[in-house]
Amino acid sequence: MQILQGGTYLDSLQIRWTNIAQGIELKKYGRLLIFNRMKIAIINGPNLNLLGIREPGIYGRQTFEDFLKGLKEKYPEIQIDYFQSNVEGELVNELQRVGFSYDGILLNAAAYTHTSIAIGDAIAAIKTPVVEIHISNIAAREEYRLRSLVAAKCVGAIAGLGLKGYELGLQYFL
Repeated sequence: MQILQGGTYLDSLQIRWTNIAQGIELKKYGRLLIFNRMKIAIINGPNLNLLGIREPGIYGRQTFEDFLKGLKEKYPEIQIDYFQSNVEGELVNELQRVGFSYDGILLNAAAYTHTSIAIGDAIAAIKTPVVEIHISNIAAREEYRLRSLVAAKCVGAIAGLGLKGYELGLQYFL
């Protein structure tokens, strides 16, 4: 049996079962196996472009770009795409763009978590499962942060574990 990846034929013994668990999907076509990388989208909302600078006592000193580089190095078999915007409508557009072709979405809607009916509606309208992510423990912060308008549309939520929450959300989809 032959396995095709990006135009290269490989001996089927070269593929380890652990790779399947880490995000490689195998499809059988007769005697040919074709595998695709799992696709995960990370979508960050307002002010998350300032990670590493903004309120480091709450959000830490690491930039998201540095964290993302490390995450991609740790999970090279997964296609991880990143989008950040401070604009609500752009977040809705991105959810709709990836929401029918990706395997999972990690969404940190930031302040829009507590105010955006539109983002909640966009999550409800797409097929791709969404995990809500928050770097800080929103339950231990201001009272208005206790209410999430997106949580009920998501498959789960991770909050208060810093940037590690993104990796834990990624592992949910494996």
